Amino acid sequence: MGSVSGSGQTVAVFGAYGHTGRFVVAELLVRGYVPIVSGRDPERLRALAASYEPGLDARPAPVDDPAALDRALAGAAAVINCAGPFAVTAAPVIEAALRAGIPYVDVAAEIEANLDTFTHFGERARAANAVVIPAMAFFGGIGDLLVTAAMGDWTSADEAHIAYGLSSWHPTAGTRTAGAVSRERRGGRRVRYSGGRLEYHEDALPTLKWPFPDPMGPREVIGEFSMADVVTVPSHLDVPEVRSYMAAEAARDLTAADTPAPVAVDEDGRSAQTFVVDVVVRAGGVERRAVARGRDIYAVSAPLAVEAVGWVLAGRGRGVGVVSAGAVFEAADFLGALSAHISVELFR
Repeated sequence: MGSVSGSGQTVAVFGAYGHTGRFVVAELLVRGYVPIVSGRDPERLRALAASYEPGLDARPAPVDDPAALDRALAGAAAVINCAGPFAVTAAPVIEAALRAGIPYVDVAAEIEANLDTFTHFGERARAANAVVIPAMAFFGGIGDLLVTAAMGDWTSADEAHIAYGLSSWHPTAGTRTAGAVSRERRGGRRVRYSGGRLEYHEDALPTLKWPFPDPMGPREVIGEFSMADVVTVPSHLDVPEVRSYMAAEAARDLTAADTPAPVAVDEDGRSAQTFVVDVVVRAGGVERRAVARGRDIYAVSAPLAVEAVGWVLAGRGRGVGVVSAGAVFEAADFLGALSAHISVELFR
């Protein structure tokens, strides 16, 4: 089954003028939705709205102003939150979505912010029969979908490994800010998911070789490089060990202070960066695998988030409350609907 189109439905985008937000607005327009652009900076918002013909509905809204957020979401069928740090924006925008009675989707890669969403809004969202989907982006969303698809008919697994083969990682200003917020919240410690729970630690991260498939091939990776998958995967799958790995070159790019922001190389604003995400799940000595390939980790978050909104509005999701991508959608079908943006192979 193919991608869902908008049919003129209105979707609010909070943080619309940010790097990922601009991709989301463009994706909504391509699919026939009517975006409402919102965010904290009125000038940047007006400039973004004016850059489209005949212009977009711009609704400035500080996150500490519930009335302004309510005005921003008025008449929208759903909201996509692209404004980091999500430790600051997620809760107020979710509150506004619950008041408006509309689905909420965000692209948060902040582990702590995603945990907060599950912890603080799980019961309330279920009681309101609402759908709240955090981390519906490259980090958190793709890994969760791939692990779920790879498991197939398995109801549990012993371990899941998610290896990120990024050709490079030129972080946006938002990524750097979110990383600083996360480090501060966990007191500089690192985090991993082991023994069925999150562990905070100060151990050095291991370096090892990962056999990425073509076109990347075997690469040095940093082990226990935890991303949002350590929240999304365990939220609905019985897997006590969830480990993620990052290509060492990309990890060095991220930590270097002088690495520039992404540079557009095509008319869609995408960078030249490519990625391979290699997922391995094991149960009782049996191994299953899923591989995704694509381009630009920021740009690809837009079709992920917009497709999620389309499925929810079309009644193709399952369950209510705070739900991850793999829990609310049929993972293999959802990934298949994104074939124009992500190529996926399943080995099970």
